[in-house]
Amino acid sequence: QVQLVESGGGLVQAGGSLRLSCAASGRTFSSYGMGWFRQAPGKEREFVAGISSNGDSTTYADSVKGRFTISRDNAKNTVYLQMNSLTPEDTAVYYCAARKLPQRQYDYWGQGTQVTVSS
Repeated sequence: QVQLVESGGGLVQAGGSLRLSCAASGRTFSSYGMGWFRQAPGKEREFVAGISSNGDSTTYADSVKGRFTISRDNAKNTVYLQMNSLTPEDTAVYYCAARKLPQRQYDYWGQGTQVTVSS
């Protein structure tokens, strides 16, 4: 199993940047695919970005492509989400998630961190 703890959320003005971090417990972090999801008030949770176990492959939702960057440091058991050019539409609770490879479903979730973008 893996436990996930997000940090780095906060309040930022439109056009600003934030970097989210997700620290994972356990000694097998490098065997997990990692992802970031978000849920805005009144909306369903949506996929934001994903990264392969060794970091050589990434995927993004169209809404964040070119603005957000997912990365990971397996030596630190940490995955990051760099968010640039933020807009009020990016306001949401952001969740880190892990999936034990080779399965496709994310089974482990963090508690979430709030990101609020003011106009």
